[in-house]
Amino acid sequence: MSRMPDVHTRLDYAAAWVRGRTDLQPVLGLVLGSGLAALGDGLGDSVAVPYAEIPELPISTVEGHPGRLVVGLLGGVPVAALEGRVHGYEGVAAADLAFGVRLLARLGARALLLTNAAGAVNPELGPGDLVRIVDHLNLSGLNPLLGPNDARIGPRFPDMSEPYDARLGAILDGCAASLGPPLPRGVYACVAGPSYETPAEVRMLRVLGADVVGMSTVPEVIAARHMGIPVAALSVVSNLAAGLSQRPLSHAEVLAAGEAARSKLGKLLECFAPAAVR
Repeated sequence: MSRMPDVHTRLDYAAAWVRGRTDLQPVLGLVLGSGLAALGDGLGDSVAVPYAEIPELPISTVEGHPGRLVVGLLGGVPVAALEGRVHGYEGVAAADLAFGVRLLARLGARALLLTNAAGAVNPELGPGDLVRIVDHLNLSGLNPLLGPNDARIGPRFPDMSEPYDARLGAILDGCAASLGPPLPRGVYACVAGPSYETPAEVRMLRVLGADVVGMSTVPEVIAARHMGIPVAALSVVSNLAAGLSQRPLSHAEVLAAGEAARSKLGKLLECFAPAAVR
């Protein structure tokens, strides 16, 4: 029986293939979540490659996640952006949830900015708010480091005392202040999905200290920190969580919120990129 290639070998294969499509060497990686993928279309001198054409990279199946890797310029900075991500509820193995961000790092990214759409658990937040994530609760049962560890990628027991980098966070705060209202900060709770949370679960999340809730991002953060890559993350609040709103929750609402926040988030990212990689 043949053995599956290890993650290190798979990353080498995928990265070599991407490098064959562009001469640009990215120094910053972006993950564009639900409804936010169109931000990648604004990159200058860009090359877009469908996930389906990149060896080993899992393919997104959810609406609002086009599934393309775009390499281009943002504020004069070479970046690689994942337009959409895969989720555990799609049946993707925990290790593969993080393959995309590992690929960004292998391509040369020295820092990562992750984005997502999330529901507001904190009643002081509302649709359209951008929230800088400062910590998380992994309630999904998924961890990309399960299984044998490859020391070529990172240590067996990576430290997670600062999952979200303070320097990158300060840059986001400064950019937000120069563009408009300051960024609220919050704790992101990652749940398995795909069903939305019940009102009782939302009350539980609030007691545990969550401000926003979603179904992604945390496995990517864990993998990035495993590789020693600093991370910042932003949530676009798409809706009030169950029990805080009188309306049923829907994915269409999530996509609409991402579209509405695109301009504001795009300006923030353009300010962030040059400072993040100095």
